Amino acid sequence: MARLTREQSQARTRNKLLESAYQIMARFGYGGASIERIAEDAGFSKGAFYSNFVSKEDIFIQLLEDNAGRDVAELTELLDKYDNPEELIDVLANWASERGGDRRWGLLAIELLRRAQDDEMLGDRQIKLFRDQWEGVGNILIRKLGLAPRPPASAFYIGGIVLELTYSGISSFLKDGAPGVLLKIVLGSMYRDSHRANATTAVSK
Repeated sequence: MARLTREQSQARTRNKLLESAYQIMARFGYGGASIERIAEDAGFSKGAFYSNFVSKEDIFIQLLEDNAGRDVAELTELLDKYDNPEELIDVLANWASERGGDRRWGLLAIELLRRAQDDEMLGDRQIKLFRDQWEGVGNILIRKLGLAPRPPASAFYIGGIVLELTYSGISSFLKDGAPGVLLKIVLGSMYRDSHRANATTAVSK
C-alpha cells in the first residue's frame, strides 16, 4: 500500500475528527461534547485536535459549513438527471425524507445554530454560506421546474422552504417520510400555480 503524503494524512485525521465530532455532539449535545471526547472517539490525542481546529466552536462551525455546501452539490447532481417535473419532485421528496430521517442532524443543527447565535459565533462568512445554500437550491428548482416566482417568492425563499422542511426539528417527531410529503405538497402547488399563470398569460396575448 502506498504511503500517505503528509497532506493526505492530515486530511484523513481532520475528516475523522469531524465524523467523531458529529457523533459525539449528536449523542451528548454540544455542551457534553468535549474536545477530549471528540479526540478519543477519533483515536487521536488533544494535540492532533488542536493541529486541525482552533477550538470546539471551530469544529462545529466546520460541521455546519460542510453540511450546507454538500446539500447544494448533491441536489445539483441529483436533480440534473431529471426533466419531468413530477419525477423531479418525487426524487427531491425522497431525498428530503432520507435526510430528515436522520433525526440526529436536524436536532443537532438547531442546537448548534442557537448556540452560535447566542455566542455570536456565526460571522459574515457562515451567514453568507447559508444564504448561498438557500439561493442555490432555489435556483435549481426554478430552472428545472420552470417556476416563475412572484414576490415575495424568490430563489432564496424557495430554497429556504426545501431546506427548512427537510431539517425542521418538528418533522423529526412526525411519521417517517414527513419532510418528503410536506415538500411534495408545497412544490406541487408552486409548480401548478406557476404553470397556470404562464398558461393564462399566453392566452391573454
